[in-house]
Amino acid sequence: MKEQTVQHLFDRVLSDLKDGLSELLTYHSVRHTMDVIEQTMAIAVREGITSPKDILLLKVAALYHDTGFLFVYKGHEEESCKKARKELLPLGFTTTEIDSICGMIMATKIPQQPTNLFEQILADADLDYLGRTDFKKLSSLLETEFIVYGIIEDKAAFEKLQLDFLSSHEYFTNSSQQLRSPVKKQTIEERLKNYQLHHSHKKNT
Repeated sequence: MKEQTVQHLFDRVLSDLKDGLSELLTYHSVRHTMDVIEQTMAIAVREGITSPKDILLLKVAALYHDTGFLFVYKGHEEESCKKARKELLPLGFTTTEIDSICGMIMATKIPQQPTNLFEQILADADLDYLGRTDFKKLSSLLETEFIVYGIIEDKAAFEKLQLDFLSSHEYFTNSSQQLRSPVKKQTIEERLKNYQLHHSHKKNT
């Protein structure tokens, strides 16, 4: 595929997201999609992916992975795949390539169950922030979104949900395990300490 066509595709999809996503999506915003594209490319390099075709498929999967939020909240992954299938076929992507892209998109669905390296890369890129120093800031955006959409009732419920999720989550790729797991472990320890302190204080009052 020509570089010009690829650039046009990215511009168009990002424009769709900018114009169409609800402002209530404080976490699942265009910024998140751009972050996932960046992290997908970084993990692909660390995992030794060098083929331009493979890199393009990964990049396009990252671009489309949350486009389903334009239509629904729950089940957005399936909608992302529908949009990808509809738009990529006329651009010359084969059904096999689109199946691969949709496999990657579906691998981001919680609980994540990737079946190959490409799916592992996108799954890790989507939750890359769990093992980064900007976790607190991004987690706060997710908390706001979850409360607005009625997924959780309040801050206390989110803290428990996030702590449980962090504790059960594992990165799939070797490079993400090495790079992100140590910071994530530290975050879990800090959050657990705060959670226990908060609850022992509540007990004593």
